[in-house]
Parts: sequence; structure tokens; C-alpha cells
Amino acid sequence: MSEQRATVATGNGNTAIAGIDLGSNSFHLVVAQANGEDINVVDRIKETVRLGAGLDDKRNLSDEAMQRGLDCLTLFAQRVREISPGKLRAVGTNALRQARNSDKFVRAGSKILGHPIEVISGREEARLIYAGVAHTFAADDRRRLVMDIGGGSTEFIIGQGRYPLLLESLYMGCVSWTAQFFPKGKITRKLFDAAVVAARQELESIESEYRNMGWEISMGSSGTSLAIADLISQRMNLSYINKSALGNLRDQFIQLGKSDLLTEMGVAQDRAQVLPGGLAILQAAFEALDMDKMSVSHGALREGLINDIVERIHRKDIRDDAVAELMERYAVDQDQVKRVENTASQLFDNVSDKWNLNDDARKMLGWATRLHEIGRAVSHNQYHKHGEYLARHHDLRGFSREQQSLLAALVRGHRRKFPLSVVNALPEDQTTLAIHLCVLLRLAVLLHRSRTPDPLGDFELWAKESRLKLAFADSWLDDHPLTRADLAQEADYLSKAGIELQIK
Repeated sequence: MSEQRATVATGNGNTAIAGIDLGSNSFHLVVAQANGEDINVVDRIKETVRLGAGLDDKRNLSDEAMQRGLDCLTLFAQRVREISPGKLRAVGTNALRQARNSDKFVRAGSKILGHPIEVISGREEARLIYAGVAHTFAADDRRRLVMDIGGGSTEFIIGQGRYPLLLESLYMGCVSWTAQFFPKGKITRKLFDAAVVAARQELESIESEYRNMGWEISMGSSGTSLAIADLISQRMNLSYINKSALGNLRDQFIQLGKSDLLTEMGVAQDRAQVLPGGLAILQAAFEALDMDKMSVSHGALREGLINDIVERIHRKDIRDDAVAELMERYAVDQDQVKRVENTASQLFDNVSDKWNLNDDARKMLGWATRLHEIGRAVSHNQYHKHGEYLARHHDLRGFSREQQSLLAALVRGHRRKFPLSVVNALPEDQTTLAIHLCVLLRLAVLLHRSRTPDPLGDFELWAKESRLKLAFADSWLDDHPLTRADLAQEADYLSKAGIELQIK
């Protein structure tokens, strides 16, 4: 591995934060000091890992590729050892999205780092990329197109000011395109033209929508765009990328004939191995989207992670907005949600110490209560199953794939039979958490089954491992025989999941 370190600035802030981008080609670590909402980057580390190159025909990561990644994370772990929980975000992108055995890598990597690794969707990656780029330009109302060519995917974002308007992620990247169209590093005009045509085919799905929305400024981010812009600057004395320069560069690549020889143009060895595919994708994007010129930004996904952490600490969690939008879209009964959420929060407080539930778990329970009835918009019959599907398959900003799967499992499990098969399909380290949160949500929903504003009266929940005791004020259950019957049935449901519920 080749390691690059750069100390960018030294801040006097009192909060250390970090973002880790586990890309298909390279892993990046950015460490910063946050003083309020001011951010000073103090360290950057980049390692070329080529995780995406380790995917076989069955979409499994090879042991060798995994080991390269874990060796890199061992280096990163030393640098982030003192960063507290919640102040570091490590995210996996296309290679880990595609890998069938990504859970194995995520578990091992999380243990090495001492922080969880999240696998994020392509559109969530695009949102974070735009956040990273947006903080590198002066705030104004001009509409921008941002393009980020990664190792296994390419993200396209149209945004205005600090906010993205249109997000898309396409399955083409410099690593995958180079491997597919430039075997053994050979570069010919025929191969290059084939790579451009294939990229144009991928772009067909977004071409019309993006052109119709329009933009005023085009910007490229990450390694491929920066490397191409650097070559154009050195060899053509231009401060931007345009169609003519791309064509010139393509001809120079073809004349050299081998990716290894790109080092003669000043390209770093690790970048030279994947740059032909990246150049073909960029040329295709210029043609499909009819771009005149593109400037480049040093902001990217890892800077977006840093800004996202600061947002969560000081302003708001973007995941709250994503949940609120889904509630509005499916006309959720806000009054019922508020009743259920208040009771779920009280139950959480009762058992959080015994069940080791932290603030992240509290947030997840809150989101699940807000979304537990979204399936009613599809059909009242089996609406918990419809709700699971909606929660699982919507693009929820800010959520990782694992977080969204847990959220969907809770929505599925809030009523009727306890969904052990759904819970057991979650990563092993989430199953106990899922069971505990699901129990709390089920009890809160059950206690408000009447959907009335009538107060519940005093109650308390005690927990000891897999045993629960729910106690009400004297005579309350006698005055609410339907609730008593519902709780008796719930005790039977929970017993099938290994939870003993006593009602008093």
C-alpha cells in the first residue's frame, strides 16, 4: 500500500471528529477539530486498497482484498483511537454494497476501528459527496452539477447552495471500467470508444432528467477528476476540464498504449492503473450531459462525513428530516404517533440501564414509532408487512443500509407474531438490540390500541435479561379488560421469541 499523509491545519477546538471513506479503490481518513460549528482539518491519510478489484464473478470479496482493507483499517485505528463514539463515521461504498460477503468485512473492520462501519446506498453517498463539495465554495444560489467518479460507481448531483436537488448513483467507476474495457492495461482507440459507448448507455437513464433541470456550474470531485484536471493543467495549461482537452488526453493515452506508461506523463502509479476507465466515463458524461467545462473540488465524501457529524452534534440529524418526509408522504396519524412515542420513551427509560441501551438505540426506537403505521397507506390488512417494505426500500437520507434494515425490522415487528426470521436476518451484533427495541415498540403500540387521548395512568416496566414485568396502578387493568386481554396475548407472542412478560 502507498500511504499519503498531509497536515492541513491545526485547530484549538475541543472536539475531535473523523470521517472514513472505504471506497472501491482507496480508503481515506480525515481527522478534524470542531470548535462549535467551525471545522479545522488536522490530518488526512489515503491508502490505495483496491477493494473493488477483489470482487469475483459471484460478487464475493477475496480473502486477499479483505486483508488489504483490514490492514489499512489497522493503520487508521491508531489515529482514531481517542475519538469518542458518535464523533466518527466510517462508511463503505460500492464495493461493499455489491459484495455478498460484506458483513464479514464490516464485522472485522468495526472491531479493529472500535467504531461501527456503515454501508451506505448510492444516493446517500451522493448526498454526502455534495455536502463535502458544497463547503468548498462560497454560498450562493447558483445551481451546480457535481460529478464524482469513484472506483465502482459514479455519483451525479444537482444542487443549489448547500442543498442537493437531484441525486443519482450509476454502477460504473474507474476500477470496474478499466478492468472491463482495458484488459491487462492495454489502451487502443477501439477499446476506448467501447468504454465511452458503454458509459453513455449507463447515462441514458438520467440524461433527460438532468438536462431538463439544468445547472450553471459543473464540478468534479475525488481522485479521477483531480488527476485528469492536473494532467490538463500541466500539459495544456488550462485551469479547467473541457471537451477538447479530454479528447487530447484520450489521444495521448492511446499513443502510449499501456496504462503503466501513464507514469511518463506524471501520473502516480496507483492512479495510472485505473485512469483509462475514469477518463472514458468523464468523456461520456461530457457528451451525454452536453457540458462545456468542469472545474474541480477537493471536497468529497470524507469531508461530507465530517460536516454531517457536526450537523448531528450542533443542529439536527438529517435522518429526522427523512423520517418526517416519509410520515408526510404516507399521511401518518401524528396524534397517534405522539402518544406511542411518548410511551415508548417512558418504557425505554425504565429498562435502558438493564438492557444497555444507548442514545443511538433511543433514536432508532423514536424513528420506528414515527413510521410504524406507514403501511396503512397501502392496505390495512397486513399493514405491518407493507410498512416494512416501504421502510426498507425508500431512499432515507442519512441512514446506512444496516440502520435501514433495523428500522424496517422494527416496523414489521410492532404487531402480531414476533418476526424472528426478520430479526435473525440482521447482522449478528444487532439481533439482541432489535429484539429489545421491538418489545418496547410492541408494548407502546398495544397500550394505545384504542387510539384515544385518554391517559394511561401510572405504569412501570422492569427488565432482567429476557424477563419483563409490567405493572400498572391498582385497579387500572380491571377498568381496562381489553388491554388486559391484549397483554395476555402479547405475553404469548413474546414467549415464542424467548421473552417472558409478567403483567401485574
